[in-house]
Amino acid sequence: MSLRHALLGLLSERPASGYDLLKRFETSLANVWPATQSQMYTELSKLAENGLISVSAQGPRGRKEYTLTDDGLAELRHWLTETKPQRNSRSDILLRVFFLNVITPDQARSYLTDLMELSVQEHEALRRLADSIDWGDDPLSVNGKIALEYGLRFNAMRREWAAWAVDQIRQNEGATPQDSAEEARA
Repeated sequence: MSLRHALLGLLSERPASGYDLLKRFETSLANVWPATQSQMYTELSKLAENGLISVSAQGPRGRKEYTLTDDGLAELRHWLTETKPQRNSRSDILLRVFFLNVITPDQARSYLTDLMELSVQEHEALRRLADSIDWGDDPLSVNGKIALEYGLRFNAMRREWAAWAVDQIRQNEGATPQDSAEEARA
């Protein structure tokens, strides 16, 4: 996914200004694809230059309202149907897990406990977001609820996994590297 496709998707619902898109982005897509205001406005300019959106109205202080063009809708549909989602292949969290043996068991458990707490905080933030939205039956609301549920379930799973990992470290605390290598071969 790219910011390009996120903006095209939001504009497929209705025309909007950059400010309106930023607000809609913050309450719907920011949990799955974060972007800054400057990134968003830069991308809107590129989309307009490429004919994927057009400026349908201009207001005071340079306010522009953008509309999705037929080419923009075709690009969004192509992305949805013809391109495979990119698998996230990098995880700073899991890379650190691979090397927890470099630190003390207490530090490793602390890292994982912090991860549990982060997952709880993110789950609570998503729950508050879900409760603050006046959900409708429009496609963005329905699909937004589905995406938000993914975030809730992901954070619950990550918290549960981190608790399990703490137990694994606790169980293996007395093992030497040689013991661990022998267990891996068995």
